[in-house]
Amino acid sequence: MNAYRRIVRTLAVPGLMAATLAAAPARAVDVTLAISSEPSTLDPQKTFDGGERRVNDNVYDTLLQRNLKGELAPSLATALPERINDTTWRFKLRQGVKFHNGEAFNADAVVHSVTRIFDPEYKSTATGDLTGIKGAQKVDDFTVDVMTTRLDTLLPARMYWLKIVPVNASKQADFAQKPVGTGPYRFVEWQRGSHVLLEKNPDYWGEKPQVDRARYRFVAEAGTALSGLIAGEFDFMENLPPDFVKRAPKVARRKGLEHSFSIISTISGPTKDVRVRQALNYAVDKDALAESLFEGFAAPARGQMIGDQSFGYNKSLQAWPYDPAKAKALLKEAGAEGVTVEFVVPSSRWPKTREMGEAIAGYWQAVGIKPDLKIVEFSQYLQRLRDPAVRPNVIYASHNNALLEAERTVQNFYRSKSKGAASSSVEDPVMDEIIAKAENEPDNARRQALYDQIMKRGYDEAMFLYLLNTEDIFGLSKRVTWEPRLDNKVFLAEMKVN
Repeated sequence: MNAYRRIVRTLAVPGLMAATLAAAPARAVDVTLAISSEPSTLDPQKTFDGGERRVNDNVYDTLLQRNLKGELAPSLATALPERINDTTWRFKLRQGVKFHNGEAFNADAVVHSVTRIFDPEYKSTATGDLTGIKGAQKVDDFTVDVMTTRLDTLLPARMYWLKIVPVNASKQADFAQKPVGTGPYRFVEWQRGSHVLLEKNPDYWGEKPQVDRARYRFVAEAGTALSGLIAGEFDFMENLPPDFVKRAPKVARRKGLEHSFSIISTISGPTKDVRVRQALNYAVDKDALAESLFEGFAAPARGQMIGDQSFGYNKSLQAWPYDPAKAKALLKEAGAEGVTVEFVVPSSRWPKTREMGEAIAGYWQAVGIKPDLKIVEFSQYLQRLRDPAVRPNVIYASHNNALLEAERTVQNFYRSKSKGAASSSVEDPVMDEIIAKAENEPDNARRQALYDQIMKRGYDEAMFLYLLNTEDIFGLSKRVTWEPRLDNKVFLAEMKVN
């Protein structure tokens, strides 16, 4: 009782209660994010990996960044680069920045980052957006020249995708498990199969974010993620299925860059015949997929895997029409009636992948194709995608060209496999010749005309099953405010928590 009276008397003293509350430490702001797949690595230069990017976009900085409008702006560089000559760009670097382990950020770190990702012994598969970079050279401690193999007007945009790594820490054996960057968040732990935990970097050089800690949970099933969102277990989920939109506490959405499609082998198997590839396209009703699976939050792709936000978009192309009779006629003409086509689809990663795979297989079966549908875990899917020895006739994919330039898409998918295209199932010398001209053309009007040819040839040759351009839809808890970006990145520093 006496203790109670002492508390009451203390609170009654004028100004003392306010002073006591002011002295109390601020409550930590924690968020939990449900992401579709566990990272295969946390080395930001090793490979393309959606789970890795979700985490590392907050751990690492790049020389340049993009604002919410998609415009390039300084980051670790203090200004946009100056082009010294046709093949050299000069970057002035921010001073006083340190990596999370205390290493200094300087020209040596930038040169090391460029050299490392292109080292043949390192075997990075994440260089697609950096094609054409020859190397980097230190001018002084805070000035770097980046050299290209040709005139490359895209170099500033490319450097938005090169995460800068520390010289010493990146040489350690555990770097892929314990990332070290200069970003607003630093790595705490990675419990395999469960989560990655980040905490706010107290020494960050830029604006201090509100969120103190972020836990990334790996949730393959969208229904499970939504249940956690509704229950308050999660604050964020990516790839919110359209049929869940009305159930989510809050929704953030925008017209997206994401294009679902399937890579069709033009090299071997029954799909080597262009008539079979064309039949695969005619057989699928894209409008029905957009309405039935995505409830109008998608539209048929217009014969290419980029949208009108990107340079190189071919305005003249239309979506492949749904014409099952035409598909049957082409199969008969090719002598491919009843042909078996192996079709690999990931069980998760993008919205409605399983349902899309099953629906497409059903459309093919209806025109006389025997689909050998294999729905596999994402790690197995990546192996089938990356290894030519086990690449199937058709493999489902989704492409988000945040470089906003057709060259990225073309280099990864349209260029011949023998020319180093990581995700290509194509061998086409004519296409390669047009691509080479486009890459070396400084005039934008002529370059656009070349990309028009590339997209048209890809369409006519049915190198892909062109499917849908989907909206980006995210689920949020009631306490989180966040606006989706054009480049689909998720920066914790842009989240506000009520």
